[in-house]
Amino acid sequence: MVGKALLGLAIIWVHITMATERSIDEKVVRAFHRETFITVFALLLIVGGYIMEVTALGGFSFLMSCSGAECAASAMSALLPN
Repeated sequence: MVGKALLGLAIIWVHITMATERSIDEKVVRAFHRETFITVFALLLIVGGYIMEVTALGGFSFLMSCSGAECAASAMSALLPN
């Protein structure tokens, strides 16, 4: 999730930089603004999906309170499909 978010932020940064460059025509600038909006929306969906997934799996509280092999087993069961 962090990698996807960083990728999205990089795309937004590039689009904002390109949109402020005035040697590009207005049609391209409008396309950059539209793509920036879509990227921000996609990032919100990624973060929202991550929050829903963590909530559905019981949150982080169990992984913070376990120890040793119990934590490893819990993490592996959450990561591997059934």
